[in-house]
Amino acid sequence: MSDQETSEQQQAHNHADIQPHQHVDTHHAEQGHHHHTSHEHAHRHGILGRMMDAIPFLHGHSHGEVNVDTALETNARGLWALKISLLGLGLTALFQVIIVLISGSVGLLADTIHNFSDAFTAIPLGIAFVLGRKLATRRYTYGFGRVEDLAGVVIVVMIFLSAVLAGYESIIHLLYPEPLRNVWWVMLASVIGFLGNEGVAILRIRVGKEIGSVALVADGHHARVDGLTSLAVLLGALGSLLGFPLADPIIGLLITVAILFIVKDSIVAMWHRLMDAVDPEIIDRLESAAKKTQGVLSVQNVRARWLGHSLAAEAQIVVSEDLSLRESNLLVEKVRHSLFHAQPRLTSVSVQARPDGLSGREAANLTAHHERCTSYSSMQNS
Repeated sequence: MSDQETSEQQQAHNHADIQPHQHVDTHHAEQGHHHHTSHEHAHRHGILGRMMDAIPFLHGHSHGEVNVDTALETNARGLWALKISLLGLGLTALFQVIIVLISGSVGLLADTIHNFSDAFTAIPLGIAFVLGRKLATRRYTYGFGRVEDLAGVVIVVMIFLSAVLAGYESIIHLLYPEPLRNVWWVMLASVIGFLGNEGVAILRIRVGKEIGSVALVADGHHARVDGLTSLAVLLGALGSLLGFPLADPIIGLLITVAILFIVKDSIVAMWHRLMDAVDPEIIDRLESAAKKTQGVLSVQNVRARWLGHSLAAEAQIVVSEDLSLRESNLLVEKVRHSLFHAQPRLTSVSVQARPDGLSGREAANLTAHHERCTSYSSMQNS
């Protein structure tokens, strides 16, 4: 072995455990990593086609993980869904307001208030999608994807406030009942409320899964539950029709309880996001992909975090101490490439290579006392 080659290998040992290797794969940009699949090309095109794909019984297959477009395209899709859903819920709620004024139905009033709240949740989420288009800066080095999670917090607060208002109105009318007028109009409005909310739910859930936005998917499930509570207003109207006027405010209280359950589930989801929690299956998938890369001896400390509707990940791999710096760097890029394909939501991956043997342990010992909780292998999944 020549002196030059020996020096090159020594550089690999000294630097592989310090410098995280950057992405140099020219056909996989970190902000636009896109894998085409046969499922993806099979989808219909256009607004009508997308709506047909969104309806479960007209769409013969499902996606566990749908491939993402570029960051700009995913944000544009999210904004498109929000605009359509805002228009749909707004028209539905306006129609219900007219019926509330005519009939005096408290159950319908509670549902209408919540529909307006649900429509306005599109505003903070839309702002988040717009900010998500901005590139990272020296201050916001991870970009602005986390704004989407903050918008989720605002959405939860708005849902809770709508529950408080609906509950208050129901209690007042339970204590001071008023006769329900134009019952048939109330029944019609409740059916329209269901159809409007279900249409919005299908759209938000479908697009949310396409772009990987948990906030948009959760908002879609929120709209779906709202649709079911709209049907509950039918029971209140039927009760009044049968001579039980208290049925209407009672249904209003039941709707309030349903909203509070949505708040509870939403709080749990947002807690996971703000605490950088991910599905353990994602970590398992990344570890498996890295281990299958030829030349990787072991994989350590795989981590991932959501930044809005995109994932950022990091990992350490152990390689042979006989590899040169060039060979080590090439292996790192192969691992990163495998990880991008294993988890389509990834937009950023940092992989660190460390040599095995005595040289690797000596290098690791230099910084071991600075690191806290560097391995979770002994921890239980929560």
